[in-house]
Formats: sequence, C-alpha cells, structure tokens
Amino acid sequence: MRFFDFEINLARILKIPAESLLFREETGPEAPRPGTPTRTLMEHSEDIRRRLEKTDEALARLLAERLELAQELGREAAEEARQSHGAADDAGLPPGLFEEILGRIAREAAKRGKAENFPSSVPQPKPVVIVGGSGGMGRQLKSHFERSGWPVRILERGDWDRADEILSGAGTVIVSVPIDVTVPVIRQLAGRIPADALLCDVTSVKTEPVHAMLAAHSGPVAGLHPMFGPDVAGFTGQVFVFAPGRDNAAAEPLLEQIRIWGARVVEVSAEEHDRAMSIIQALRHFTTYAYGTFLAKIHPDIRQILELSSPIYRLQLEMVGRLFAQDPHLYADIILASPRNAELIRQYVENLWPELLVIAGRDREEFIRRFMAARAYFGDYAGQFMRESGRMLNLIQAERARK
Repeated sequence: MRFFDFEINLARILKIPAESLLFREETGPEAPRPGTPTRTLMEHSEDIRRRLEKTDEALARLLAERLELAQELGREAAEEARQSHGAADDAGLPPGLFEEILGRIAREAAKRGKAENFPSSVPQPKPVVIVGGSGGMGRQLKSHFERSGWPVRILERGDWDRADEILSGAGTVIVSVPIDVTVPVIRQLAGRIPADALLCDVTSVKTEPVHAMLAAHSGPVAGLHPMFGPDVAGFTGQVFVFAPGRDNAAAEPLLEQIRIWGARVVEVSAEEHDRAMSIIQALRHFTTYAYGTFLAKIHPDIRQILELSSPIYRLQLEMVGRLFAQDPHLYADIILASPRNAELIRQYVENLWPELLVIAGRDREEFIRRFMAARAYFGDYAGQFMRESGRMLNLIQAERARK
C-alpha cells in the first residue's frame, strides 16, 4: 500500500497508523468490501474532540480553582508562580505559555480583589491617619485599609488647625507626602500623636525620615517604602520595604496587614535601604533620564526606531518613554534626595570615559576582556536574567498578538 507524504505526516501528528486514514484493501472471507474504511479519519477526529471536551472541562475547573486560590493566597502568588516554572519545564510546555496563563489569572484575581474586602490583621483596629491621604499612594493605602475594616482619617495641608482632633485616638499614623517635605511634616507631628501610636512614613528614602520620626515621637516608629507606584491594580506580588525604627512588635499588625493584602515585606535597616536605592532607583532613573534627554537632543524619528526595533529594544525604549510620561517632581525628588546619589552618579559618568576609549580605539580584545569581567560579576544571575527576560518578552509579544 502506498501512502503519500500528506497522509504520513498527518498520521504522525495525530499519532495514529497511516492505514487509518485510507481505505483498507484486504482479502479473504472476512475482508470488507473494497472501499470500506476500517476506522476513518472522521471517526478518529470525533474521538479527539470528545477527549478535548473532557480536557477543557477539567481545565476550566482547575483554572477556576487556581483563580480562587490566587485571590485567597495573594501574598504568596508571586513566589508560587516562580516555583511553577520548574513544573512547566518538566511538563514540556512551550516557554512563556505557562507564565502567560498564570499572569492572566493573577491579573483577574487582582481585578476581582479590587471589589472585595480583605480580612483584618487585628480584631478591632484603631483609626489610621494618613498624612497626605489625597495623593496617589495615600489613596491606595486608604482604599486597602478601608477594605480591611480599618477606620481611616485624612490629614491634608489645610487641616493642621484641627490636626489634634484628627490624630486623637489614632493607632497608626502614616506620612505619605513628597520626599522634600517629609521631614518638615514629621516635625509638625511632634507632640500631637498618641504615645502608643505607630508612626510610619512611605517615602523612597529612609535614613533621614526614620531619624526624624524617632526624634519627633517617643512611641513605636517604622519606615516603609512601597517598591511600586500608585498606578498598580493592587498590592498582590508587590514589595514593601520595612526599615525598623523603634518597637518592632508594635509594627507587626501593620506588617501582617500588608502581607494579607498580598505584598511581600522585606526588612532592612534604613542605611542599607538607602545604599541599595542609590543603585535601584537613583542610578537607574538617572541613566534612563540621560538616555531620554540625549535622544531628545539628537531627535531621531521615534516611529522609525520602533519599526526597526526587535521586541527587546522596543521594550527598552518604552521603559525610557515611561519615565517621561510621569511626574518630573517625583524623579527629581528621588535622584536629588541624597548626596550619596550624586556621588554614585559621578562615579558612573567618570567610568564611561575609559569605556569610550576602548570603543574609540577599536580595541576588540580589551572590550571582550571587560565584557567577561562583568559577566563574572553577574555569575549565575546572567543566565537567570536571560531566561526571565525571555519569559517576559514572550508574555508581551503574546499580549500584543491578541490586540
């Protein structure tokens, strides 16, 4: 019997004998009449459809269960997703497919969570006073506290004449104002906060605000830094930095409430935080700012650059554009917040000159030597970052393909 390439390839795809696609030509008393199929492709396809329906039903039940668990266990969702990559690899799933599904579930859980309440970390929480509660982060915190059953009061710039009334009986006071006025506002609170109340701030620098809070308040003090902007859909999978000040036990109910909201709490000292933020925020934002201002100076056609860019270069350009779509005062506050930032940026700029000399001299061997030295610094993280960025790009491309 002769099979054509089409039938052979189709049989391989369906994992069935090639004979199933054709009419059998058997002889003998039990042989069917010529032209009678033993099991047609149509019958096999129908069998596959029935199995697909059962699989889809099971998959729908599992996805619904996964969504419900993601809502209930939001604070561990990000870690679970990372751990699930290994299971996806073991199952032979294509790169990005599992991450796309989990990411979609996480977004849906966050969307549903916006309309739902959270449990409270304490049975009867005292009022929370948010100084600057009408700002972006202040509104996010207000929403989350209210949905957790915590009474919330707002103290704004024009409310200082009745600040004592607003602060009376407060259990937690959170300063959520721009960096450049954080310390003056903390000093204004001195002597007005109940002695047992927890005083916090949520600015992106910690050393000076924590010291100011310790000087202004004799009770519990904690420095907080939400590592995200006010435009996030929710706190699930986000990070709050906790810089201890005084009486850590008194801060634990607030930290547990943050965990209930789905965020991860990372504890470091105020000094360690500020050293890390010089690199994570100030240096990173400066390089993005410098790249954007240079592009504005040479003025290339952005549309043409986008058309010629691969997905990774497009993403890099989008991250630059993202910065310039936001509030310049915020980035000025972050970059100019500390003399340490200026010193680190100065070192970075000075380091560019010898790198430029290597390029100008077309010294290929020296370039590769420096490249390999940097690779050695990153170590195993280089490969990890390659894989993680690849997954992220797959998700972005899949999202764009649906549009």
